[in-house]
Amino acid sequence: MKKWIIVAGVVVMVFASVYVIFAETIDRFNPFISEEFVYVQIQTEDEARDDDGRYKYDVEGVNADGEEKRVVFSTSIELEPGEYVRVLAKGRHASEYTFIEEGEMP
Repeated sequence: MKKWIIVAGVVVMVFASVYVIFAETIDRFNPFISEEFVYVQIQTEDEARDDDGRYKYDVEGVNADGEEKRVVFSTSIELEPGEYVRVLAKGRHASEYTFIEEGEMP
């Protein structure tokens, strides 16, 4: 009985770790998560560049209902702090982004 509990605990830990590490990729293919627009304001200049030379942004934003969402997206250009961006996101995965004016924020 103890062995089964330990094995079940290890299996749960492995699945939880995989989800935490690959959350963005899992969200991309999850059919139960719908796409929505998330509105973000770029806060900082020191975003990481990946191996392809793209700028990766991991930011908090709000959807049209005012709920806070975290989204990850990358660009080929460096975004200026204070810029407003509308991101089409599915969970944490972003498929496109558009620059917007402050008045378009929800």
